[in-house]
Amino acid sequence: MIAIAIDDEPIALDIVAAHASKVPFIELNARFTNAFEAITYLQQNKVDLIFLDIKMPDISGIDFLKTLSKPPMVIFTTAYSEHAVQSFELDAVDYLLKPFSLSRFLKACNKAKELFDLRNQTPESKADFIFIKDGYEQIKVLLSDILYIEASGNYTQIHLSNGKLLSSRITINELTDLLPNKQFIRTHRAFIIAKDKINKYDRSQVWIGEQIIPIGATYSDCLRIL
Repeated sequence: MIAIAIDDEPIALDIVAAHASKVPFIELNARFTNAFEAITYLQQNKVDLIFLDIKMPDISGIDFLKTLSKPPMVIFTTAYSEHAVQSFELDAVDYLLKPFSLSRFLKACNKAKELFDLRNQTPESKADFIFIKDGYEQIKVLLSDILYIEASGNYTQIHLSNGKLLSSRITINELTDLLPNKQFIRTHRAFIIAKDKINKYDRSQVWIGEQIIPIGATYSDCLRIL
């Protein structure tokens, strides 16, 4: 992954660079003490990941990220903990509190790598898992564990063979695009089901175990492709 680092303190940039040099899948191509110079670089170069300080004199890392129309993945690096909630609302991969160790840095990079690999899979090589954002964490969910998915108010419930995951950070429409259609099918505006978990079905509903899932009027042809 191609990365850059932005921090107004040169020593902090040196630490990021030293840690990044030990991570084989991170290629730190540029460092900036001036965030506005980084904007020009981002406009002219491909960047997958930014290590971004929050407290900077001219513009905060939070505000800097908001200026980017299509931002790369971001790992915030800061000496202050009070911005953690806001950073995750901006879908930051992680939040490193200075001074951070190499092991903590590597953990953040591994999270970024997993997300990068997931986003860059070809249709022919879909992974057997997805990541679901739950609070401040990205939860790994095996596709084989998913029974069905249900939209419920502002939340999406992912019903699993070993429990249930409730998330307000991903919509059922986003999951429809994310899940491979060879394994999953939308039967209703509020439901996605795993094809191999179907016990039986008729024209208006599907059974997964004891759970009865409706087939919506606009999805009446959905089971023809089974």
